[in-house]
Amino acid sequence: MAMKKIVVLGSTGSIGINVLKVVERFPQQFSVVALSALNNTDLLARQIRQFKPRYAAIDAKHICDLRRKISGSKVSLFDTRSEIDHLASLPQADIVVLGIEGSAALSPFLAAIRSGKHIAPANKEALVMAGSVLMAEAKKYKASIVPVDSEQSAIFQCLQGQDRQGLKRVYLTASGGPLRCVSRDQLKRVSVADVLKHPRWRMGRKITVDSATLMNKGLEVIEAMWLFDLAASHIEVLIHPESIIHSMVEFQDGAVMAQLGVTDMRIPIQYALTYPKRSVAPLPAMDFIRQKTLTFLKPDVKKFPALKLCYDVAKKGKTFGSVLNAANEEAVSAFLREKIPFLKVAEIAEKVVAKHRPSSSVTLKSILNADAWAREEARGLISR
Repeated sequence: MAMKKIVVLGSTGSIGINVLKVVERFPQQFSVVALSALNNTDLLARQIRQFKPRYAAIDAKHICDLRRKISGSKVSLFDTRSEIDHLASLPQADIVVLGIEGSAALSPFLAAIRSGKHIAPANKEALVMAGSVLMAEAKKYKASIVPVDSEQSAIFQCLQGQDRQGLKRVYLTASGGPLRCVSRDQLKRVSVADVLKHPRWRMGRKITVDSATLMNKGLEVIEAMWLFDLAASHIEVLIHPESIIHSMVEFQDGAVMAQLGVTDMRIPIQYALTYPKRSVAPLPAMDFIRQKTLTFLKPDVKKFPALKLCYDVAKKGKTFGSVLNAANEEAVSAFLREKIPFLKVAEIAEKVVAKHRPSSSVTLKSILNADAWAREEARGLISR
């Protein structure tokens, strides 16, 4: 098997760390050519020393500190904010893993696509913002996309070898987040610490807040639309607290295919890296006898209105996805800084979406303009 050369963008986040755990297990299959982080110089320095990439990137103000910590290394350093597209399009790279959080992933995602890479995205925001552009470019440049998020990976796996004409419905499962059993009245008083206690997954702060509002699942609905060429009406969200079934697909003949597994991100990550082959993973097998039950619940959109908002945005199309994502990012940031209460996060996103007047054409420029407008609107609401 030929060695696959990997670029890991966002290597110090939870996804990046797990990607490198997979790489470490298969030294004969993978080598790392580039890593990037935003400001975690200590961890990035350790990763550089262990995996010996040719290139690395970090925020410009931390480059000197990183260079000091990796003294003697031959790695070439770049600025994450302005030069990350260079790493995403390196000629020698085979696979680009997008572990970058939020809208910052859009530009390197597009750069990787235009370089014809095999792309393993763990980022949904780029597709929410610019799914039409990204998927059209992927077709044009023959780039392959194998998603890393457990839900999208599950759908991808269930659809392998299937006749898409026979597809009836996709079920996206959700743990329900840390506030599933909290009353609407109690949601008015939850703290940042309360929200960040996810019951199943260890994730970054922003995505954990999105999980608590169910915005994350709504964004995944839009992401799945673009990845699998679906209408929003063909995607149903189910609350599944055990997080054993990662998603399901239903066919016209009544058959339902589900992808199950323990709650460990290394499984979908490894699949995205080794696709179309599968390799042994050092993880415990599913114990169905011990598991005993699998629970499914309908999401409460009155308590968590962000999910309904995402479905509305999915139906509107145009640049509404960019606006939704930008407003949500600003609101989540404000909540994490304790500038607004929890319930204001979805409320601000909804108000900004309601004010948006999209342009007649969807281009990269109109998408970025909508993003900038929405951030300004959201900041105004936050400050008031």
